[in-house]
Amino acid sequence: MIHLLLFALLQDKPPAPRIESVVPAAKQPHAGDPAVIFYDSFDAHDPAAWKYMEPGPDKATLTEKEALGGKGGSLELFYAKGKQGEGGRKIVFGDSPTGRPVRRGDRFETVYWRHYVKHPRGWQGGGCDKMSRATIMASGNWQQGAILHVWSAGLPLTLDPATGVKGAQVVTTRYNDFPNLRWLGNAPKGSLPVHGPEELGRWICVEAMMKLNAPGKKDGEARLWVDGRLDAERTGMDFRGSYTQHAINAVFLEAYWNNGSPVDQSRWYDDFVVSTRPIGPVTADANATLLCAAGGSAGWEVEVAADPDGQKVAWRSPTIAGTEKGVRVEPVLAKGAYFGRIRQKNAAGTWSDWSPWHQPFVVP
Repeated sequence: MIHLLLFALLQDKPPAPRIESVVPAAKQPHAGDPAVIFYDSFDAHDPAAWKYMEPGPDKATLTEKEALGGKGGSLELFYAKGKQGEGGRKIVFGDSPTGRPVRRGDRFETVYWRHYVKHPRGWQGGGCDKMSRATIMASGNWQQGAILHVWSAGLPLTLDPATGVKGAQVVTTRYNDFPNLRWLGNAPKGSLPVHGPEELGRWICVEAMMKLNAPGKKDGEARLWVDGRLDAERTGMDFRGSYTQHAINAVFLEAYWNNGSPVDQSRWYDDFVVSTRPIGPVTADANATLLCAAGGSAGWEVEVAADPDGQKVAWRSPTIAGTEKGVRVEPVLAKGAYFGRIRQKNAAGTWSDWSPWHQPFVVP
């Protein structure tokens, strides 16, 4: 009987794994792109760390324990049991009346921001509320004219836009002045369960866009892309009435968990970009290296496709030993955007299902 039970267990399909990350190319395009307002790799040597609103970087939240691609650094957000979390970052730019703008003299009516996020295996509590926001800072005491929040909605993410303007006047009196904000709707929420158990242990690309309405019109827009796919959007919004004194001038990476964490735990952000144009996923070499999150498998295989649905498979790996943590694409990939998927087998040779297509990257 024991042998039969063991045999049955070995025949069970293992879970579909995930690709942990793509190793970024040594040079990312952001530093030389005139559309980029700000870029931080979160590596210890990166001078961008000194350009946040804080007097200097909080060294306690920069870590080399985790990093996109396995090398460099990341921003660690720590959640003590029962606490709301710590480790966020605030960047101001353009016509901001607060702090020290990293890029002065410009007005930004449309802003994109992107970062990667990783939750560890064993993460508890699901969605932890605040992830990021873009906002109009309207005065030195942090009145807000409009906000686009990227927040959790259960396991996925959602967009939660709000305005602090009536007519041409800012009516908020301080930061997070909820009684004087008008909320513009946060449904439908996204679909990818960023905080769900199947997505833990890997880096996920999160990008958002905020476009202000033309003064006096309801044509504002907001979009959220997760892992290279449009995950949520809002259109036809009145972000600012006819107010024009300030435009979008701040983006915050956030750690705040409304009800506090159920246990001591951390998550990580990496590769943060703010731009006036779409950013997209990380750039990789033409011989991209994919890191595997299939711990404990007896072997695994990867496919790479030139479309998000796998209709244009560009490369398939041989079976890779379960002890290997990465695979290099051979031969070189052509210029374009790619998605990957992965499967693993157990000791009995039973293969899992293929994962969804995920972990996008770009070959320049």
